[in-house]
Amino acid sequence: MDAQKTTKRLKANTALREIIAEFYADGHRAKAEGRPVGWIPPMNGLIELFYAMDIHPIFPENWAPVCAAIGTNRENFAACAGHGYADDLCGYFRNNVGYALDGIDAPDQPLGGLPKPDFLISFGAGCIPTMKTFQVLCDHFDCPVIRADLPQVAMEDIGEHHLRYGVAQIKRLIAFLEDLTGRRLDMDRLSQAVAWTDEACRLWDEIMALRAAVPAPFSAAEIGIMFVMVTRHGTPIAVDFLRDVLAEVKERVAQGVGVVPDERLRLFWDNIPLWYNMKLFNYFEKWNAVVVAETYTSAWTLRMDPSRPLESIAYKSLVSYPLVSCVSLEKRLELIRKAVREYRIDGAILHSNRSCKPISMGQLDIQRMLNDELGVPAVLFDGDHMDGDKFAFAPFQTRIDAFIEMLLERRASAHAPNP
Repeated sequence: MDAQKTTKRLKANTALREIIAEFYADGHRAKAEGRPVGWIPPMNGLIELFYAMDIHPIFPENWAPVCAAIGTNRENFAACAGHGYADDLCGYFRNNVGYALDGIDAPDQPLGGLPKPDFLISFGAGCIPTMKTFQVLCDHFDCPVIRADLPQVAMEDIGEHHLRYGVAQIKRLIAFLEDLTGRRLDMDRLSQAVAWTDEACRLWDEIMALRAAVPAPFSAAEIGIMFVMVTRHGTPIAVDFLRDVLAEVKERVAQGVGVVPDERLRLFWDNIPLWYNMKLFNYFEKWNAVVVAETYTSAWTLRMDPSRPLESIAYKSLVSYPLVSCVSLEKRLELIRKAVREYRIDGAILHSNRSCKPISMGQLDIQRMLNDELGVPAVLFDGDHMDGDKFAFAPFQTRIDAFIEMLLERRASAHAPNP
């Protein structure tokens, strides 16, 4: 079941393919034109800073799902293993290290591959594999590097002193970029970039909220639309695309158009998708079941204040990682409770992800809470968001088939007339 393409319903996917191709093409154009290209970790406020200074951002972690979708991840895994790294490490790490060390010079790469970095930013925040990936990249590439340290604090515990420290680190980065590129940061441009991100997040929240409609206008099979939330924050590209998506989704809701003709079950997905097999989300549709909500998409939205651009990007950098990989169990339970109620979830599918232990921790507690507190059954399965060799479809199918049949029986009993 590797490298399976998903069945999509939104017309916006046509424009999305062009946006993806253009993002990588723009990186190569920047390199050819002498515009600086920087490699940075994902999920932080640096992207707004980059676009405000006409610097093209490259996200190795975002490149990894692309490699999984097109099937080049296996070559990168082999290259990584050739350098002595174990195959039980995070799939993002293995893909990106293998690609950077050996694959980046390979000819005929899909989407042209990645341009080599003119500089690297290694912020000491986020999951350990991300930090270790950039440690390897910093040792490998012969280019300037700036390292910074951001505290890993639960989002509910972030205080003013954390924010002041974050702003100080952002100012260090600005000075580094100005000295390196000879460009000066225009604060008005930064405020505009922050405003575009804020509007993109507002649109994203509205789009996600519309999935509460019955029938659901689209499923998790469409979450590739989050590409703009990863790579094009701080630009009108994300805003224009999401406005079109919102209009299309609103029209589907108004016309009562759902993913399947007769929606019967509404499902919740916990953890990262299987990037090499997004068609898995279509598997449930044979029972008229739809994955209408998931934890991962909520991690890429955060409202920002254009009148305080430095504080906004500092806060975004501080909060982004805890929102996904360092969030407390109490906070995860709170977010899942809210999603189950708002989206009227009938059952939950918990992906125990070998490539991301932090996100997978606590899933037994989540399963217990769903069942005991909310009366929502949940099933766990073993998988890996990057490595198809660590996911077996047959056991998944057996477990999911039994789970869905149980949900359908519960639904039939709940709607059966009283004797």
